[in-house]
Amino acid sequence: MPDITRLTPLAVTLLATLREGDMHPYELLRLLRERGDDRLVPLQKGTIYHTIARLEREGLIAEVGVDRDGNRPERTTYTLLDAGKDAVDAWVRAELPRIDRPGEFRVALAEAHNLDRDDVVALLDRRRELLVASRDVHRDGLSRANRRAVPHQFMVEVERQAVLLDAELAWQDSLRQGLADGSLPWGIDGLPDHIKNRHRLSKEPLV
Repeated sequence: MPDITRLTPLAVTLLATLREGDMHPYELLRLLRERGDDRLVPLQKGTIYHTIARLEREGLIAEVGVDRDGNRPERTTYTLLDAGKDAVDAWVRAELPRIDRPGEFRVALAEAHNLDRDDVVALLDRRRELLVASRDVHRDGLSRANRRAVPHQFMVEVERQAVLLDAELAWQDSLRQGLADGSLPWGIDGLPDHIKNRHRLSKEPLV
């Protein structure tokens, strides 16, 4: 398998979108913009074409056809190979438990539905340990600062981070509970039939 540490969040997003069917780069760009995925990854046309070319060189996708619409330039359509599917899953498993790469975590979370429910629960449990440890470090820092009478204006960033970590833990615990008790539908099998029957299954547009 290619080195997943070399995959960028954009590369993972493109690979994951190709799970839904063969597409050309312009179609990928249009679809991702419709869904608002530019909130997660940069969607510049040149970068997407460059990334597609690299993914093909690395054996994660393959060209399946070239077409032309009227006087427009030819468009090459790509398909996702098994190596590409495996690379996405491995990348998500590597990034989902981490707390030090928030951009990568957001993309991993967006694609976590491709993993089994139990796998996601286990990965989130690993992440929770890191979140708790980080929160405790920040709380301890606040306590020591208070004992030393450090002026409040010097501690506002530490205070903010402690509050954010509390909120992150509360959100993650809620997500985990829904996954563990089955109340949260998960993966393709959890989709309503009218969506399962569509050609593209993974996500609906945000707007």
